[in-house]
Amino acid sequence: MTDFHGETTRVLENEFVTLEYLASAARIVRLAPKGKPNLFADLGLDALHTPYGEFLLRGGHRLWHAPEAMPRTYIPDNQGAVVSEVLRGVRIEMPAEPWTGIVKSMEIEVSADRPQIAIRHQLRNEGAWAVELSPWAITMLRLGGVGIFPQPATSADQAGLLPNRHLSLWPYALADDPRLTLRDDFILINAIPRLPPLKFGYLNPVGWMGYWVDGVFFVKQFEVPVGSRFPDGGCNAECYCNDRFIELESLGSMQQIGPGDTVEHKEVWEVYDNLGPSFTTSEVRTLIDGLLQAQ
Repeated sequence: MTDFHGETTRVLENEFVTLEYLASAARIVRLAPKGKPNLFADLGLDALHTPYGEFLLRGGHRLWHAPEAMPRTYIPDNQGAVVSEVLRGVRIEMPAEPWTGIVKSMEIEVSADRPQIAIRHQLRNEGAWAVELSPWAITMLRLGGVGIFPQPATSADQAGLLPNRHLSLWPYALADDPRLTLRDDFILINAIPRLPPLKFGYLNPVGWMGYWVDGVFFVKQFEVPVGSRFPDGGCNAECYCNDRFIELESLGSMQQIGPGDTVEHKEVWEVYDNLGPSFTTSEVRTLIDGLLQAQ
């Protein structure tokens, strides 16, 4: 065991990667290739005040449910986790949230022979009435790299007459933000410290997004249910970037879940190490091409 600013952590690892999670909450706080620095942002014990207490930002990876609202989204998840072992990993389940009655859980499994981690996010309704929500998996990464978000490559209809791309911008985001680059193949975010924050979202049909930093390429792959309705104007992929961190966020479909029902959203992470000094190098381009061809 080790710790994260005084909070006990536990380790999952293989010969390629090391992951640390909190023993008291459903948070992953560190992820790194073996012998390399933490890829995740570390915000220490910084907190936001809510009617339900202090919400600790921490950094790293967490599970929320969309759409975002205050105070519902920011109900603290500081303690009370039940941790149990599963094959090649752990399951972490939190107590039901006050007011919403939603139980958050994450099942984390580290591959036996690859730099790969599978995370099964679940939301269970322990309340007395149905709730409409979308599972929302958020990964906070340290600055200094480039976020890579693939654009749709095919037409929305056979004749090519309908739009196949859209971009949702949050009120504080500037359309001419120098961190944001719109290309035909990718949306790129140069993750440098800057205010005001930048947030965008879109419908990502290929089911992955990536972050290159210091010769390491981190990839989140996620399911894209066909015909689903997504929050925030139809977004299943979002990015938030400010002066301290960048977030890569994937979202599941909006669903009504009745009392006792559960929704699930799965991500698969891969961490590629020892790449060139820029994400435009041939090694990263080859990895990206492979991801695109696999869809």
